[in-house]
Amino acid sequence: MSKSTARFTLDPAFTVGEVSPRVFGSFVEHLGRCVHTGIYEPGHPRADEAGLRTDVLELVRELGVTTIRYPGGNFVSGYRWEDSVGPVENRPRRLDLAWHSTETNRFGLSEYIAFLKKIGPRVEPMMAVNLGTRGVAEALELQEYANHPAGTALSDLRASHGDKEPFGIRLWCLGNEMDGPWQTGHKTAREYGRVAAETARAMRRIDPAVELVACGSSSQAMPTFAAWEATVLQETYDLVDHISLHAYYEPTDGDVDSFLASAVDMESFIENVIATADHVGARLKSKKRINLSFDEWNVWYLSRWEEHAKTIDRADWPEAPRLLEDDYSVTDAVVLGSLLIALLRHADRVTVACLAQLVNVIAPIMTEPGGAAWRQTTFFPFAQASKHGRGEVLDVRVDSPRYGTKKYGETDLLHATAVRAADGTVTVFAVNRGRTRPLPLEVTLNGLDLTAVAEHSALADADPDARNTLEDPERVTPHPVEGTALADGTLTAVLQPLSWNMIRLV
Repeated sequence: MSKSTARFTLDPAFTVGEVSPRVFGSFVEHLGRCVHTGIYEPGHPRADEAGLRTDVLELVRELGVTTIRYPGGNFVSGYRWEDSVGPVENRPRRLDLAWHSTETNRFGLSEYIAFLKKIGPRVEPMMAVNLGTRGVAEALELQEYANHPAGTALSDLRASHGDKEPFGIRLWCLGNEMDGPWQTGHKTAREYGRVAAETARAMRRIDPAVELVACGSSSQAMPTFAAWEATVLQETYDLVDHISLHAYYEPTDGDVDSFLASAVDMESFIENVIATADHVGARLKSKKRINLSFDEWNVWYLSRWEEHAKTIDRADWPEAPRLLEDDYSVTDAVVLGSLLIALLRHADRVTVACLAQLVNVIAPIMTEPGGAAWRQTTFFPFAQASKHGRGEVLDVRVDSPRYGTKKYGETDLLHATAVRAADGTVTVFAVNRGRTRPLPLEVTLNGLDLTAVAEHSALADADPDARNTLEDPERVTPHPVEGTALADGTLTAVLQPLSWNMIRLV
């Protein structure tokens, strides 16, 4: 048996957990062109009567998002929800301190809910409340406006604005990244924990069934990481359902090998937050289990933004400027696929996740004002995982050749998971992190009544820097792989260098 071959075994007796549909969520923030000239552009040739771009709606449906977090992000810490409702012509223009822009509020709460409904009936809202510059009272007002059926000042106000039926928002974020000094209204863990607890307690008085997400750390690298989670959960453990995680990855100093292993950090982050949450639960002698909401994750060339931020004219407050419009390569798409695998491998505890963001801003979908919309390379792994990654995650323990990285030491070339659907079919998601050599793969199937390979699709390219652009929007797409076989209970395949792979077994 060759040591160059990667192997693992699949057995339905060994599982991780059921995949929550919410794991395939995304994120719309009032940042750059995510909203304006992204999902919303009145006057565009493809705009509908509400100003929503139908070409973008088609791509969002194809992407398969299930939950959309809104309206931020850093933006939410200065958000006045009442600015975003009522007649559009009466809505005030405000300075957005988070992204040094002017917010017109032409797209607001009602438009967000209408956008979700047009994507499809199963797309769920995930609303954030402002616990930076505001607090308990404003959160309750927003909840009453959005969800109370009728008969109160705020529910009747909603009806007068044209939305007779309540919005039915069940999933709420209690602020955003409150551990970050960059956040408007930044707080210590104790300060945030107290206001989050009081907000949660009050929101449950309106509706005991709401699901609440407390702010965790903005990254595992934060100096307050773990201590922040422990302090916040000590205050909120019995009042919230999830603790949040945020993580972004980019290559640093040209270190592509470490970048390809970014999921090592993501899995470590997840496992450390689980350990911290469970420790708090044990101290409190609680039988409750806190789940994880990884409600911001992506490849983000953050260093580019930091350099750009130094050049911003502080006297200029533009509307919907071009910000954070990273164009993604094949390498970026392979890393994103690996991050998806990391989330699925922890499906027992990661029950919400949001790819940040949906359109234009570090996004799988790009648009040009007045022009076309197209798929970035990162679109494809997400769309395939959302479509075929529904069911029960099987426990995958890989025996893989390894390679050296500066950040993470010796790391497996293979990163993989597998999901068994309700009909018994299995989809394997696998990444070959090796940049130069194909990776042979053997998968032993135990107790699975599978006889054939229905599909092996790969995203790979001879040029690892290849990307889709306005001029060449289909330069990179997944392609079928020949030669993958299932015989005598063993799947054999060859994973191309630097590739994301989806193998469906029936």
